[in-house]
Amino acid sequence: MAFKAASLVRMKHFATSLPLLAMLAACAAPTEEKPDEAPSGSTKYTAELIASGTGDGGPVGDALLNTGADGTKLTLSLADIKAGSYGMHLHETGRCEAPDFKSAGGHWNPAGKEHGIENPKGAHAGDLPNLEVKADGVVEERIHLPSLKFDEGDFLDADGAAFVIHAGPDDNMTDPSGDSGGRIICGVFKKAV
Repeated sequence: MAFKAASLVRMKHFATSLPLLAMLAACAAPTEEKPDEAPSGSTKYTAELIASGTGDGGPVGDALLNTGADGTKLTLSLADIKAGSYGMHLHETGRCEAPDFKSAGGHWNPAGKEHGIENPKGAHAGDLPNLEVKADGVVEERIHLPSLKFDEGDFLDADGAAFVIHAGPDDNMTDPSGDSGGRIICGVFKKAV
């Protein structure tokens, strides 16, 4: 009988401890980092993208740069883009004047290198991989650029910076812009708050 009473006391103690154990387990459970969350110490820059063929310069999407200790993450959201391969770059001037967006200047190139991520004398800091657009014309891309690291003074200097998509693919070698054709989409970067 004493054995039975002791067992009942232990079971009662165990039952009252279950909620506490569940709370402790929940606190200790690992949390998943959300893909769009900025890591500690990072800086975000956003650009609303406009297309040269929209007439009124209406928006076609957004670009987000999230730069930190592990490089930079580029997130692109675009719609109604013709399927194909397109060169894209960070440009040195924060102006997007239609119809040709030449106001964005050349590629962002603070080290004075030649163009092309495959060029032995390159690449510009603003050279990016080609953008591949599927048949549905929708782009939701997240690209990690581990070697692209910069601080605000380098990037958003007195005349700003822009994101540009060109009419054709970048050959990743030919100076000054990889023979990627005219500029068809542009956006001026601003520091996100």
